[in-house]
Amino acid sequence: MYPLRIAIINGPNLNLLGKREPGIYGAQSFEEYFSDLHKQFPAVEFTYYQNNVEGELVNELHRVGFDYDGIILNPGAYTHTSVAIGDAIASIKTPVIEVHISNVHAREDFRRISHVSAKARGTICGLGLRGYELAVRYFMP
Repeated sequence: MYPLRIAIINGPNLNLLGKREPGIYGAQSFEEYFSDLHKQFPAVEFTYYQNNVEGELVNELHRVGFDYDGIILNPGAYTHTSVAIGDAIASIKTPVIEVHISNVHAREDFRRISHVSAKARGTICGLGLRGYELAVRYFMP
């Protein structure tokens, strides 16, 4: 049996996890958390990609969207503005789980709009970094 291949793709400002608004996003960097995910799921082959540029996120979805078993996507603020990211998800065959660290529905009104959710297999929000772990578990056989 081949290893499960999961791509984690994070959007804008998520490179600042651990520094940016720790009251909302926590004090742990994503790199530290990613190391924990590797330890928790040693049989999973993970890749991690983060970019602040919308088109680069679309390119990465296209790159992994036909060869991986699952994609965990946190599009950050592009969730609320990017038709292109939603269209990219609809264009690929790999299932996508949308993850948000904060509860976007308990924040500003504009954060309740998502151009991603309808195209994703499911959405996890408001559970902190643990949302990524839960998304990994969804893809487990």
